[in-house]
Amino acid sequence: MAERSTAAVDVADNSGDEPLAAGAAKATADGVDAQNRQAADGPMPEKEGERASVAPSAAPELHSGHKLARRYRLEECVTRLDGFSSWRAMDEKLRRAVGVHLLPADHPRARSVLAAARSSALLGDPRFVQVLDAVEENDLVYVVHEWLPDATELTALLAVGPLEAHEAYQLVSQVSQAMAAAHREGLSHLRLTPSAILRTSTGQYRIRGLAVNAALRGITSETPQRADTEAIGALLYAALTQRWPYESDAYGLTGLPKGVGLIAPDQVRAGVHRGLGELAMRALANDGATASRQEPACTTPEELAKAVAAMPRIRPPEPVFTAPPEYQHTTYQQGSYGRPTPPGGPVAQTLAVAPPPPPLQSRTGKALKWGVAALLIAALGLGSWQLADTLLEHSNQSSDNQHQQTTTGDDDAPEKKAPEPIAIKRGEEYYPDGTPQDLDGVPRTYDGDSSTFWRTRTFYDGPEVKVKEGLGIVYDLGAEQDVSAAEIALKYAGNHTTVTLYATKNMSSQTPVSSMKKIVGATTSGSALKLTTETPVKTRYVLLWITAMPQAGADDYTKPGYKQAVTDVKFAG
Repeated sequence: MAERSTAAVDVADNSGDEPLAAGAAKATADGVDAQNRQAADGPMPEKEGERASVAPSAAPELHSGHKLARRYRLEECVTRLDGFSSWRAMDEKLRRAVGVHLLPADHPRARSVLAAARSSALLGDPRFVQVLDAVEENDLVYVVHEWLPDATELTALLAVGPLEAHEAYQLVSQVSQAMAAAHREGLSHLRLTPSAILRTSTGQYRIRGLAVNAALRGITSETPQRADTEAIGALLYAALTQRWPYESDAYGLTGLPKGVGLIAPDQVRAGVHRGLGELAMRALANDGATASRQEPACTTPEELAKAVAAMPRIRPPEPVFTAPPEYQHTTYQQGSYGRPTPPGGPVAQTLAVAPPPPPLQSRTGKALKWGVAALLIAALGLGSWQLADTLLEHSNQSSDNQHQQTTTGDDDAPEKKAPEPIAIKRGEEYYPDGTPQDLDGVPRTYDGDSSTFWRTRTFYDGPEVKVKEGLGIVYDLGAEQDVSAAEIALKYAGNHTTVTLYATKNMSSQTPVSSMKKIVGATTSGSALKLTTETPVKTRYVLLWITAMPQAGADDYTKPGYKQAVTDVKFAG
């Protein structure tokens, strides 16, 4: 087996020798273990060329209740490490919890931390925990970022057991795509550990500490793309096997046996998905060597993301339904509702039954019976005569109506046929500029669940999209269809959203919008949009193209600004 790369060890190694308790369920966005009051990923072991040889300054002596910029009130110190401290704080202006990193302005890494935080904030990708502020003030440097109390650290998930194949696929897919986008903007992480990955309550994976965590610890690398790629491979390996792919124990995970080197995941644990196991080895490979097939090694997050996309899609497991309880008769149905049961069991009760009244056998009774019978016969005769007369009259009216319709029907135009629903087979995000918005959210626009959605990023200018041509999704209808109508449900209302449908020849983002045929377009200030065209357009692929979006406040995924999210899309023709 080829020798291990030092870049992966530097990023993945960790001094967290003590296993993390399985009960550590929730994680903040601060990179700390809130339960043990220490850094969740521990101090990074020093390695030559990876950390500046400097003596850290003392962490600022602050206390709960101290306020930064007359806005951020410190509430709880969650860690002190390497001359900096991390706090849970309250943003009193927006009334929300935030995380704050604090270090002295004369700290050797203060300048690099500020630069890293400001670069990360400019990315604005919702797949990363967002940096909200980076300030130098009163001999202090502080970085304010999102705080996610409902997110769970990957460390805590792995403490319970290995991830199911579909969940591991989602992990490597989302993390590799996010890091590929970051590297396109010149940003690297260099500290991608299980404690840096958060899983939200909606199943999305978010990455915290982009550029900032490495700057806080003075970590650098001459091959940042390779370092981040191997770190993602280590995360996938741990997700499949619940073992850390190095000899040392870390993050509550047991390392590999000493002296055996890197072994394939299916040799560590039975039942590992073969494709994902090979993908982990390709990301962890050195000089192209893998454990099974001779596939080229993945050396950048972009290559890894493409390798994941080329795999057959792994479907989620089928839901398990429990059998309903066996039907039991209630006491009401057993005839004893409201009655207490005696200690010896139910006692049969004998109820007195009143005898039926005697038949009419007297002379008066016989006369009464004959009188009633005569009245019944008379009533039946009268009713039959009235019924026959009604039926005859109705028959005459029907003949007249039929005659009238026959004479006037030739002049009436046939009724217009209502559009029939068209099923969506699949969809892909359309991003000709190379920067996607939410690749994994596309299937949520046609899954029939109005609570799920595909979302855009937040833009500071609007409503018209100015930094891009637009944002959209291409849908595959399975075969050529006559498309004449669409219903689109949106998450945000306001002034205003503009949507246009185009017929295109394929699902490629390289096909320009100018070469497509417009079907229909409209603008709305509401949260629903109905589009119809008098002349149906025959096509298999339909592009939903958004060129204007309303302004909306902050939510769990994005900051306030101009943005939109699509919850449901339906076509008809």
